[in-house]
Amino acid sequence: MPLLTGTNLAKSFGPDDIFSGISLSVPHKARIAIVGPNGIGKTTLLRILAGEESPSAGSVHQARNLTIGYLPQEAGFNATHSLWEECLSAFAHLRVLEEELVELEQEMAGPSHIGETLARYGMLQTRFDHMGGYTYHIRIRQVLSGLGFTPDEYEYPLNHLSGGERTRALLARLLLSDPDLLILDEPTNHLDIQAVEWLENYLNQWNGAALIVSHDRYFLDRVVTAIWEMSRSGIEVYRGNYTSYTQQRQERWELRHQLFTAEKERMEKELDYIRRNISGQNSAQARGRLRRLSRQIEAIESIGLGAIQGKTWGEISDEADISTHPMDVEDAIQRLGGLREPSNRPPQLRLKLKAGTRSGEIILRTYDLRIGYPGNELFTCEDIELHRLECAGLIGPNGSGKTTFLKSILEEVPPQAGEISLGASLRVGYFAQAHEGLNSENTLVQEIDSVAPHMLVAEIRDYLARFLFTRDDVFKPVSVLSGGERGRLALAKLALSDANLLLLDEPTNHLDIPSQEILQEVLAEFGGTILLVSHDRYLIDALATQIWEIDQEMHTLKVFKGTYTEYHALQEAQREADKVNAEIVRVQTRQKSPSTPRPTGEERRRQNRLKELEDQITALESQLDSLSRKLEIPPSDPAKVHKLGNEYVRVQTELDELMEEWGRLHA
Repeated sequence: MPLLTGTNLAKSFGPDDIFSGISLSVPHKARIAIVGPNGIGKTTLLRILAGEESPSAGSVHQARNLTIGYLPQEAGFNATHSLWEECLSAFAHLRVLEEELVELEQEMAGPSHIGETLARYGMLQTRFDHMGGYTYHIRIRQVLSGLGFTPDEYEYPLNHLSGGERTRALLARLLLSDPDLLILDEPTNHLDIQAVEWLENYLNQWNGAALIVSHDRYFLDRVVTAIWEMSRSGIEVYRGNYTSYTQQRQERWELRHQLFTAEKERMEKELDYIRRNISGQNSAQARGRLRRLSRQIEAIESIGLGAIQGKTWGEISDEADISTHPMDVEDAIQRLGGLREPSNRPPQLRLKLKAGTRSGEIILRTYDLRIGYPGNELFTCEDIELHRLECAGLIGPNGSGKTTFLKSILEEVPPQAGEISLGASLRVGYFAQAHEGLNSENTLVQEIDSVAPHMLVAEIRDYLARFLFTRDDVFKPVSVLSGGERGRLALAKLALSDANLLLLDEPTNHLDIPSQEILQEVLAEFGGTILLVSHDRYLIDALATQIWEIDQEMHTLKVFKGTYTEYHALQEAQREADKVNAEIVRVQTRQKSPSTPRPTGEERRRQNRLKELEDQITALESQLDSLSRKLEIPPSDPAKVHKLGNEYVRVQTELDELMEEWGRLHA
C-alpha cells in the first residue's frame, strides 16, 4: 500500500484554475522530485499533500499512522525557545521515557514492589536503548553541524535567527524526527554547497520517503529516483534522476511529434478523399468518413492527440467535448489546418547572447591580489590567468567575497593590494545578483530603451515577448516584478550589450528549471569568455573549464584546472585522505616525542597543556572503548545499563571537547 495517494486533485483561487486532474501515488522509500515552470502550482500541491491546505476538488488518502514532515520555503517561527530546544522537541517521546526511567530508579531504591518496578524498568530501558535514547544528543549535534550551525548558535532563541536560519532549524528538527514521508519545498535555498552535499548524503542513507520541489538540478541528480513533471492538467512520470529525465523527456517529445505528423498526414489524405467524393456516387461513404473525421478533429482539439491514443470512441466521448453535428468540408479543412502539435513544453525564453568584437587572447591577469575593504581583507589570490573562450566557475561560502571580487574587476571596489589587468578589446557585461542595474521606477519598456534607444516601442515589445513578458506586462514598473521576472529582465538587457566577457553573479537565482536549461544552452554557445559566480553546481559542471574556490577559513582563492565533477572527486579523495591522516596523528600523539630543547614562556605552557590533553584523550578513548564493549553485552541489571549509557554520552562529549582544544593548540 502506498504511503499517500491523491485522486483527481484540483485547486482554484476564485475564477483562476491553478491545476486540475492530478492523480499521484507515493510509495514507500520513494525519492520523488516535482518539477515544472514557476506558477504551475508545485508549492500549492505540496501544501495539499501535507494537509496544510484543502483541494478544490479530489481527495488525498494517507496510510494509517503516517507521519509527515513538511518544510515550507520559509519557516514561520515566532517561538522564544532556543535552537537546541527546538531540536530536542523531535525526541519528546524519548524524553518522556527518560523521565519515567528516572522515576523508576527512585522507586527501586525503596523496598516496595521491587519486582514489578524492575520488570517495568527493564522493558522501558530496552525500548529507550533501541530507540536511540543514549545517542540522541550526538545526533542533534551531527545534524546541526551538517546544516551549517556552529555550537555557539545552539542556544540562540529562534526569534533571533534570520528567515533562512529558521528554515534550516526546521529542516534539522524534521530530519531528527524521522517521519515516514518528508515533503520538502526548496530545501537547498538557504544552504551553502557544503551543507547541500551533507543533506544529499543524509537523504541517500535515510530509510523514509521524500517528495521534493527544488530548482537545484545537481541536488536532484544525486538524490531522487523519479521525476514528476507537473502541468495544468496532470503529472507525467519519469524514472531516474534529473539527467535521465531530460533524456526521456526529449525522446517523448520526438515520439509525440512523429505521432502527430503521421496522424495529421492520415487525416489530410482522408479529407482529400472526402472532398473528391462528397458529391459523387460515393457520397454516402464520404459523408460517413466526414462524420468520423469531424469527431477526431474535435477530440484532438479538446483533449489532445496523446489523450485519445489507444482509447475507444466511447471513452474519448466521455472526456472530449464533441458536437453531434458533423462539420462541412470547408470547416473541416480550416480546422484541420489549424491543428497544432500538442506539447507539455512550457513557454521558453528565446535568449541569444552574441559576443561583440573579438577580444584578445588574455582576458584577465592578477598579480599578488588581495580582495576586501579597508580594515577587512577577505582573501588573497594566487596569480590568475584567464584566456579567451574559457569559463571560470567562482565558488565559495556566502560572505566569502565572490561579489566583491567581481566588483574589483569592474573597478567599483579597489583591491587592498596587488593588481587586476584586463585584456585588449573587452566589452564587459555584468549580471548583478541583486539586479542593481535595474531602475525600480522604470517600466520594462523604459529599461530596454535605456540600453537600446534605437529600438521602437513595437520592437521592444516583440523583444520582451522573447523573455515571456507579454501584453500590458511590458508597462509594469520594475518595482512590482518577482525575483524571477527581474532575473529575466536583467538577462534581456545583458543580451543587448554585445559583451565578449560576461561576469555573471548567480544568474539562475529565482529561475525555474526550464529557464535554467535555456540559459545553460545559451551560455554554452556563447562566443566569448565567462566568469560565473553560482551555487548552481549543475550549471558550473556544464560550463566551467576551471574552478576558482575561495576558502573562507584560510582566506585564500585557489585555482583548479578542470570541471566541477573532477574538482568534486578530488575534494572527496582529499577528505578521505584527511581522515586517514587524522587517525595517524591521533596514534602519534600517544607516543613519546624525542627530547627537544626545553621551551620557555608561552610555548612551554602550550606544550604542557598539549601533553595534558593527550594523556586525557588517551584515557577517555580507553574509557570509551570499555563502555562500548559493556553496552554491546549489557548487564542484566537495567539500572546499570542506564548508568552505562549516560556515562557513554558524557565521556564522548568530553572527548569531543578535548579533541577540539587539542586541534586548536596543535595548529
